[in-house]
Amino acid sequence: MDQQQMQSVDQVITSRHSVRAFLETPIDVEILKDILRVASRAPSGTNTQPWKVYVVQGQKRDELVKKVCAAQVELFHHPELAKNYQETFPYYPEQWFSPYIDRRRENGWGLYGLLNIQKGEKEKMAQQQLRNFKLFDAPVGLFFTVHQSLGIGSKMDLAMMIQNVMLAAKARGLDTCPQAAWNHVHSIVLDTLNASEDEELVCGMALGYADPDHIVNTFITPRVPVEDFAVFLE
Repeated sequence: MDQQQMQSVDQVITSRHSVRAFLETPIDVEILKDILRVASRAPSGTNTQPWKVYVVQGQKRDELVKKVCAAQVELFHHPELAKNYQETFPYYPEQWFSPYIDRRRENGWGLYGLLNIQKGEKEKMAQQQLRNFKLFDAPVGLFFTVHQSLGIGSKMDLAMMIQNVMLAAKARGLDTCPQAAWNHVHSIVLDTLNASEDEELVCGMALGYADPDHIVNTFITPRVPVEDFAVFLE
């Protein structure tokens, strides 16, 4: 790989960030197929290729958004119903601790501050959370599943494939937002997608052209220095 190729790859990786406001511009299905074709070169244990991807646009997208948003609004007014919407695997720890809770808070309040949402403004927070389930107005939603009997390694394989999707999309001028927020409403999602009973929802993703004029897209999360997470041994 020459210097120009290296810089191109680095640019795609470092310019990717989670976009939370999209234009409604439709995406040609052949572009989506091309992205997935490239992304499928992700490695997987013994080449099991455990991923399955549902690509929703148009009426099916709108149907799913409507159903899940209705469920979220109901949950906001009746939090006791949360017992009916449980994730199939824990994405976050039961008990947060430093430095992870500090980064989480920095992320949350940085985003809310940009949107002028103050601490305690539960209604505004709920409305912003609801934006997740509107796919931030993106015209395309991707939903990634694996067979529920596969091990945790298959989720690791899928995660590498998901990263490939985001980078391949970025290389084509598109943006994305990976979303674990959908996981607790997996029953609604999988039913609407006509998925089989042995599938487990791992992640959703919004995909489209970023809205260049929305302030939320100026929010770029920081990264800690290499020295904070890497150990070099000789």
